[in-house]
Amino acid sequence: MSKEWFKRVYVFIKPFMFMIFLQTTYAVSRLVVKSALNKGLNHYTFAVYRNAFAALFFAPFAFFIERKVRPKMTISIFLKIMLLGLLEPVINQNLFFAGMKFTTATFATAMCNIVPALTFVIAWIFRLEIVKMKSLHSQGKIIGTLVTVGGAMMMTLIRGPTIQFPWTNHHSSHLQTSFNTVSTHDQIKGSLMITASCFSWASFVIVQAHTLKVYPVELSLTTLVCLMGTLEGSVLTLVAERANASIWSINWDIKLFAAIYSGILCSGFAYYISGVVMQERGPVFVTAFNPLAMVIIAILGSCILAEKLNLGSVLGGIVIVVGLYLVLWGKSKDQNQQNQDQESSIDQQQSDGKKTQMLKHNVVESCEKTSSDLESI
Repeated sequence: MSKEWFKRVYVFIKPFMFMIFLQTTYAVSRLVVKSALNKGLNHYTFAVYRNAFAALFFAPFAFFIERKVRPKMTISIFLKIMLLGLLEPVINQNLFFAGMKFTTATFATAMCNIVPALTFVIAWIFRLEIVKMKSLHSQGKIIGTLVTVGGAMMMTLIRGPTIQFPWTNHHSSHLQTSFNTVSTHDQIKGSLMITASCFSWASFVIVQAHTLKVYPVELSLTTLVCLMGTLEGSVLTLVAERANASIWSINWDIKLFAAIYSGILCSGFAYYISGVVMQERGPVFVTAFNPLAMVIIAILGSCILAEKLNLGSVLGGIVIVVGLYLVLWGKSKDQNQQNQDQESSIDQQQSDGKKTQMLKHNVVESCEKTSSDLESI
């Protein structure tokens, strides 16, 4: 096997490896953060410290590596970065972790599977996604979106019997989460918060894809988004918790570890990896691996935090995955059709170019022949 073969294989599997790594870090982070929330972590200051650690970690790399290729900052790009800092580091993170307080890490992660469908809907509204009602591919995307939303409603409204795992029976009672004792009102409240955070996340992905077209430096964009999220999150925290100064204190405990781990891996590396993969495969591909995090966190959550799954959550999660891959199937078919159209357009341009060159050649030969005939006369 030649080096070229290994290179082609690496280029093909690289986006998949990146996204599997990213979803694994998401799953571990949500377990760590859930444990910290149970011990009194304030989600406002957590979001601020998380993005501050990410900005500090990535700033040197962005400064030295991309200093020669970084485009000039414009007002339009700056406004996009401000919006990005508001959508994910502030709105998404605060709503998501506030909602997680009322549910479990497994439930919150499963709800995130609606992000690809929401991304499709938002792209459709802003005419970034082509939808032809008579096309089977477009019908699949629409049906998949409706199925995904239905699955999210099932997870929110249907509980059912608890599913027991052998390893959860050995946990002591103080490790168990409060999900099974929380009221239905609190569960719905947490679900609505997580759903709103998913809207914010989907909007962030689309805005990030647009920003990368005019500012294609992933490290610099990651650093600026985290920095802007830190500033905007600090303002929100001061407004929401102005009478409680103790929430800013930092101790060497799981709260600090949650902020450092989530900041560097789930904010910094996540924005960077998403930007790299997004430029190759598009925003929908980036959000397509969310079900993997649900599987990982369902296993780890039941082992580490003794989280108990109920039948409604499992059935809703399965429905969400089915709807998700209906959307992805339609999207992949559209991408194949778009690639074929581009290839046909390129072939047509090449054919037209050859015809033009032949015409020019014939004209030149005709002129030379006419000139030769005149000279002979």
